[in-house]
Amino acid sequence: MRDEPQTDPIPDGPLDTAPNGYLSHETARVLLLNELQSAGVEMGAYDRRIVEWLAGWDSPTVATIASLIRRTAHHPR
Repeated sequence: MRDEPQTDPIPDGPLDTAPNGYLSHETARVLLLNELQSAGVEMGAYDRRIVEWLAGWDSPTVATIASLIRRTAHHPR
């Protein structure tokens, strides 16, 4: 049996509908922290606390927030 490649749960473009899929709390936390790090955001203790809180939200909300961070980082004004 072959492992299927993992798809990136974070959309790269504008969203018209909620992203599909399930993210565990830990996966959501790591995804958010990775996107913030990739965007060059310096994190303080309270920032990490809020990311922990956000990671507990539903998967479509977390994926949308991570997508917004990603798109903003790739297209700064």
